Amino acid sequence: MTGERRKRKKPEPSPAQRALGLLVRREHSRRELERKLAARGVEEAEAAKAVELMREQGWQDDTRFAVSLARSRAGSGYGPLRIRQELEMHQLDPGAVDAAFQALAEDGEDDWAARARSLVQRRYGELDDADRARRHKAAEHLLRRGFDVETARRTTGFMPDD
Repeated sequence: MTGERRKRKKPEPSPAQRALGLLVRREHSRRELERKLAARGVEEAEAAKAVELMREQGWQDDTRFAVSLARSRAGSGYGPLRIRQELEMHQLDPGAVDAAFQALAEDGEDDWAARARSLVQRRYGELDDADRARRHKAAEHLLRRGFDVETARRTTGFMPDD
């Protein structure tokens, strides 16, 4: 040998190895994991089998995924409507979605009015003396982030608190 190293061809990872590789990075829903495996060339039946194996071994759990996603989105300033919609896009069991919101409540992270006020304060400052256009802009921002109309109106002063 003249100092050259021969590169050995690595064996192709199994569908289960690919699934585990994705799951060690972050939580994935069952549907998302199957889709990512398919995008990596794994046949549908093999992907479903690999995901089921990951679920059986505790590596994949839709409820744990839902809780993780809900906490992440709430911490990023998204409201309950947007979070619920995103969870439902993953075709999660309704129990997993409910568990995610229950976890937010248990953590004290479900005071949506306080979250909306904080978001508006950071982005638009105090609205006490703001003109209608600035209030409107702040309310639209809250609606885009997934807060309900009543929360947006109360937070921006379009509807007085009771």
